[in-house]
Amino acid sequence: MRRPVLPGDVTAVARALLSVPRSQRQALCTAIFCGADKARRWSDREGRLHPGWGDGSLSAAARKHVLADEPTLDNPDYLRCLITVLQAVLHRVQR
Repeated sequence: MRRPVLPGDVTAVARALLSVPRSQRQALCTAIFCGADKARRWSDREGRLHPGWGDGSLSAAARKHVLADEPTLDNPDYLRCLITVLQAVLHRVQR
């Protein structure tokens, strides 16, 4: 069973993306989603947190990276990061 995606998960991943150059954002987003999935499977199997990725949430996986301060929603670069994360969430739920 997947962990639910909460608003804090989306903003944490977006803040991680915002902290890297645009050219690296898609790869980082993919790595965070994969890390969260890996941690969830580990936690389900081992009954404890994954040592590198945490509890299986996107927020925990994102927090393994530098997070930019959260800007306001009128910041175009942050909006692009949010869109990237939301597209990844949509792809995940449509599988």
